[in-house]
Amino acid sequence: MDFTAEVERSLRVLDGAVTVFDGVQGVEPQSETVWRQADRYHVPRVAYVNKMDRIGADFYMSAESIVEKLGANAAPIQLPIGVTETFKGLVDLVKMKALIWVGDDLGAHFDEVEIPEDMKEISQKYRDHLVEKLADFDDKIMTKFLAGDHNFTVPELKAAIRVGTLANKFFPVLCGSSYKNKGVQPMLDAIIDYLPGPLDVPAIKGVDELGKETERAADPKAPFAALLFKIQPDPFVGKLTFFRVYSGTLKPGDTVYFARKKTQERIGRILRMHADKRAEIKEISAGDIAATVAIKSATVGETICDPEHVITLEGMNFPEPVIQISIEPKSQEDEQKMGLAMGRLAEEDQTFRIKTDEETGQTIISGMGELHLDIIVDRLKREFGVQANVGRPQVAFRESIKKKVEQEGKFIRQSGGHGQYGHVWLTVEPQEMNKGFEFVDNIKGGRIPKEFIPAVEKGVRESLDTGVMAGFPVVDIKVTLFDGSFHDVDSSEMAFKIAGAMAFKDACRKASAYLLEPIMKIDVTTPEANMGDVIGDLSSRRAKITEMSNRGNARSVKGTVPLSEMFGYATSVRSLSQGRASFTMEPSHYEEVPPNIAKSVIETRTAAAAADAK
Repeated sequence: MDFTAEVERSLRVLDGAVTVFDGVQGVEPQSETVWRQADRYHVPRVAYVNKMDRIGADFYMSAESIVEKLGANAAPIQLPIGVTETFKGLVDLVKMKALIWVGDDLGAHFDEVEIPEDMKEISQKYRDHLVEKLADFDDKIMTKFLAGDHNFTVPELKAAIRVGTLANKFFPVLCGSSYKNKGVQPMLDAIIDYLPGPLDVPAIKGVDELGKETERAADPKAPFAALLFKIQPDPFVGKLTFFRVYSGTLKPGDTVYFARKKTQERIGRILRMHADKRAEIKEISAGDIAATVAIKSATVGETICDPEHVITLEGMNFPEPVIQISIEPKSQEDEQKMGLAMGRLAEEDQTFRIKTDEETGQTIISGMGELHLDIIVDRLKREFGVQANVGRPQVAFRESIKKKVEQEGKFIRQSGGHGQYGHVWLTVEPQEMNKGFEFVDNIKGGRIPKEFIPAVEKGVRESLDTGVMAGFPVVDIKVTLFDGSFHDVDSSEMAFKIAGAMAFKDACRKASAYLLEPIMKIDVTTPEANMGDVIGDLSSRRAKITEMSNRGNARSVKGTVPLSEMFGYATSVRSLSQGRASFTMEPSHYEEVPPNIAKSVIETRTAAAAADAK
């Protein structure tokens, strides 16, 4: 979960995916997370059960876990012949032929032969099962199946599998051992046979300059439109910007329009990337992915398009960071380098945030987990030569309120000449979880001139960053400006901004403010013998266990747990299980902190701020 941004931006621009599962474990916790992300972006998939040569491999269990744990309408189109050291080939249920491999590693190749006698019965059973699944969404297959005709041709079955896969209604399951180079070749053929090309996916949707919905087909002759999905520092060219072209054609020297920033730039070199190798190309068209260099306006999720045919494509959604640490450069030279390095890293990774704590002056960096921030700090030292002192990880708490309150804010200063006068009345009330902040202007009769109202909102927005309990950000609040007064001479934007901030802070103090903490979904996979210890340890961390199930020859424990209780859990769970248990976590939601723990958090925060101030 620490590197979920990579998954999000990849799935946003891909047309299809191969989901690789472990033949011993079946569906693992992180597979479920990534599968849900692929569902959200409607990415067609084929499933590939790997490691069939390993001890304990069980293809049938793994295939069943794809149906049970992911809720996928999946069925095998291949069956393994042999298992572990006897794995030598597979049965192709579409052709009803056996593929037997000769040799290992890169020199491995297969011969197509008749299905072995001992595999014929199970092969027929699974082929009938496959045909039943395909009949649900293919009329030709359905008609023949109901008429009792089971003589399906290979093109008929391939066409039906392709239709189901493209519509995300069916997921073919294949198998193999990539390490031994067995099963890889048929899997590559399946990519061609069943996953979409650019012309198979619907036209990309977006909005034009007037905000009307429009779309672009994958046509090289259509107006150009592409999405920037990744920015990567490069030691040779400074910065590589990766983009996916949805329509039109682009050549070096062409001018493109940045739809969100409303700026134009000329494109320099265009590179086709092959892992760490690159090749310069003269043009790129619909369906391609490439990189370019030295774009100043590049940000992840930005649309670049033809300046004469503007379109803004849907961007990307990244989760909010849940953990933070303080970081201080060791020297003046490090301080200068750190600012540049942090900017580069934040540009590249949308789940990495930087801010300055106003009370302590410290730089606070936030991310998705301990490992994520460890990697960021390591990259600062390794890639940018920044030496820094790092504080202990802190949880990204939030604050909110329980009651609706009306509050006056008045800022008056008189010191000869022009004074300062700002006077507002605000209603501050809670909103439902995850609704965010809302500001409503309800001034009537010109009680406050229109030019001062944005200043009131700005004062309130700036106050959201530091709550009244412990200085954590305030969330899920609605603020209504409904009354106030002004002075013809002394009123100013600054005065109304301060008045708005004062009223908001005072209202929060009266509105039963409370702390919120991030709650994580957790999935622990443990041997049966250690399950009691694992559950006991989770309970001591305020976890709520929601599900216990079998996962292969191990047990899975699912639940929710406060992030603040999970620091160092990786070490604990290993010691409880002699190193055999593993776990995954992902953000779930925010919940109110119990009063006794909230008191401790506030006292610790206040003491730390006082110490830093000294």
